[in-house]
Amino acid sequence: MNALMSSDAIDHAAPVSSTATGATPRLPAVEVLSAEKVFANGTRALAPIDLTIADGEFLTLIGPSGCGKSTLLKMIANLLQPSDGRLLWWRGDFSQVGQEGRRFAFVFQEPTLMPWARVDTNVRLPLDLADMPRSGAEPLVADALARVGLSAFARHYPRQLSGGMKMRVSIARALATQPNLLLMDEPFGALDEFTRNKLDDDLVRLWWERKLTTVFVTHSIYEAVFLSTRIVVLAAHPGRIFRTMTIDEPQPRGESFRDSPRFAAYCRELSTWLAEASLPAATGGKT
Repeated sequence: MNALMSSDAIDHAAPVSSTATGATPRLPAVEVLSAEKVFANGTRALAPIDLTIADGEFLTLIGPSGCGKSTLLKMIANLLQPSDGRLLWWRGDFSQVGQEGRRFAFVFQEPTLMPWARVDTNVRLPLDLADMPRSGAEPLVADALARVGLSAFARHYPRQLSGGMKMRVSIARALATQPNLLLMDEPFGALDEFTRNKLDDDLVRLWWERKLTTVFVTHSIYEAVFLSTRIVVLAAHPGRIFRTMTIDEPQPRGESFRDSPRFAAYCRELSTWLAEASLPAATGGKT
């Protein structure tokens, strides 16, 4: 990782660009190749998008309402099909997703837990649906719960948990499938700031420990800067890539990064870009 820039240089330097790191390119986990989306009612949700998501990257999608963040994420999850263009997963089509080393999991905005089932049963659900024997599933469930700090709550029911704990269960359910690619659609948007920051801390630690390729959607500038290795800013009407920002900072991150001049500089730059992306004539072009 590059060393932190001295504080007296912050006001004169933009965040590190994606072309400035000099890192050896990694094989892509996902390639979006001129993919666009027009819905049946004629709404053009996404103009042609070209985007490569590197293995091990934490990429965040951010932009004004209606810019197609969730639409793009659902296309990456194969929940929506592009109207034109195509996507590749690990340099192949979707038929080979699910093989060893090529699994993904999706965490939605709401935890969507089964209220009648205990925490461990909720986490085990995708393994049960895959017909995994209980003997093989239980160690994976225990490990996932330990990673999100909920081992002591395995026998609890969702009604006994706070909102933040329910979201941890949802993340544990995703981790139990041992994904290589984690897709998250504004998972912490409904939580208070304290809980959100704590879950962001946990998520960035999990990403670092597992080297887990992650695509994350948020409306929060601060969350995007804290979590990401790269941020893609989308503009709306139709949704399209406006600019990209690389956050080349030491990992795993914590409160010292949130309190740093570097963090504030990234946030100021990203705030400016978002304001520009919200303008009708936004054309982008800067990375």
